[in-house]
Amino acid sequence: MKASDLFVKALQNEGVDCIYGIPGEENLDLLESIRKSNIRLVLTRHESAAGFMAATSGRLTGKAGVCLATLGPGATNLVTPAAYANLGGMPMVMITGQKPIKKSKQGLFQIVDIVEMMRPIVKYTTQIINGNSIPSRVREAFRIAQEERPGAAHLELPEDIASEETDAELFIPSYTRRPHASGKAIRKAVDMIEAAKCPFILIGAGANRNRISTALNEFIDHTEIPFFSTQLGKGVVDERHPLYIGTAALSEHDYLHCAISKADLIVNVGHDVVEKPPFFMERGGKRVIHINYFSAKVDDVYFPQVEVVGDIAASIQDMREMISPSSHWQCKTILPIKEEMEEHFRQKCEIATFPIIPQRVVRDVRMAMPDNGIVGLDNGVYKIWFARNYKAHEQNTLLLDNAFGSMAAGLPSAIAAKIIHPDREVMAICGDGGFMMNSQEIETAVRLKLDLVIVILRDDAYGMIKWKQAGMGFDSFGLDFGNPDFVKYAESYGASGHKISSAEELLPKLKEFIAMPGVQIVDVPVDYSENERVLIEELKARTCNM
Repeated sequence: MKASDLFVKALQNEGVDCIYGIPGEENLDLLESIRKSNIRLVLTRHESAAGFMAATSGRLTGKAGVCLATLGPGATNLVTPAAYANLGGMPMVMITGQKPIKKSKQGLFQIVDIVEMMRPIVKYTTQIINGNSIPSRVREAFRIAQEERPGAAHLELPEDIASEETDAELFIPSYTRRPHASGKAIRKAVDMIEAAKCPFILIGAGANRNRISTALNEFIDHTEIPFFSTQLGKGVVDERHPLYIGTAALSEHDYLHCAISKADLIVNVGHDVVEKPPFFMERGGKRVIHINYFSAKVDDVYFPQVEVVGDIAASIQDMREMISPSSHWQCKTILPIKEEMEEHFRQKCEIATFPIIPQRVVRDVRMAMPDNGIVGLDNGVYKIWFARNYKAHEQNTLLLDNAFGSMAAGLPSAIAAKIIHPDREVMAICGDGGFMMNSQEIETAVRLKLDLVIVILRDDAYGMIKWKQAGMGFDSFGLDFGNPDFVKYAESYGASGHKISSAEELLPKLKEFIAMPGVQIVDVPVDYSENERVLIEELKARTCNM
């Protein structure tokens, strides 16, 4: 068969049912093969959006999402989402085209060595130089992208290779199980927990996988040990749980750090090096158990005393069966800090000034969204407020990025979430800066007839950097900009545009827009003056006296 047909069959063999991207002339054989298959092509308006969508697909399903671009500028536009997926632990396979490699037709026009360009930022990259190698290269790309730690892989399919004939056969994906941790390591970890005075569980990015949520819920209910999470661990255990203390959103001074300081043992489940540990170990001080698929990388702020290396869910299950909850644990001394923190959140979110303060925005979004509703969060200063104040009721219902920190991912992530979960409510929350970096994808959402709410938090500036600029004592400079009329902008794409004019209006309008069909774009003016007062001055003045 034609090599491009075999390539598509290899994708189907991996369970691929959707590809996001923008084809070019070097992809036309592959495009025709996709047309003849049952794989859905989601045509986007920029390659970076296709990459963010594929990464989000991998994040939500655990199976590598797939995106497609042509050579040269199409492929270079995938660099940012490649890094986004690789640092964020999201399985993704990128497919790019290339000019014929057996005979040049156009010299070096648009020729960039994409394979070498991708090498530092992905787990695997290769050019396919023979149609007969397609089955092995596709299988290897998906295997590597999906195995722990997940990330991005890249395949380059040149134009002449795609059109050649091949009689190669597919590889059946192998059955694999991750190894169990050593029984001695599990016993050592259990002994440490039972001997501790105040153990505290940390849920990190690596715990945000299927099966681990159930195991952790059972472990926490059995032991009654309080827990907190990093930003990428949000929602692995329902944050309405009475033992949930909070999410690490700031490096220091927050209420949560008072709770961490009371613990003498941190049970660190799924620690990922992309997220700075929300506590600082000192030699001879706090003890840490590292539970993960792989051993810890030792550095100045992270050097665990015991490592339980193996399948995380199996390790947690084995520990639950062995551990005896201790009567001498003083875990409940942490709970008053939770009460103080939640009272602090309640007081601030009632403020009805306009433009709206971020605490009120977070509260109203949480009240408007159902338990399983998905929020695709872009990157900006509002991410801190959502990480801190928004309680995720289910796994992967707050899609934030605390690894690469790329702007422009919020809207594409929400679109992918709605495609994957058409029966669930989905909302994109973007700053005006990040939104305009991929706002053309409104057309994609409208064309696909998605029911989607897009909230634009407008402060007419790059607010995160402006806040940092002021915090360093610099004069305001170079960070303010103008915006279009977002209502008219939405309507020009065939979406519905709305503008919020008071704080009291936000919650009922969000509920109304969620219930409406089609794409709803909501302009919400925000006031970030609370950043300095609440996140810096107020927290610095606190003392952990409970």
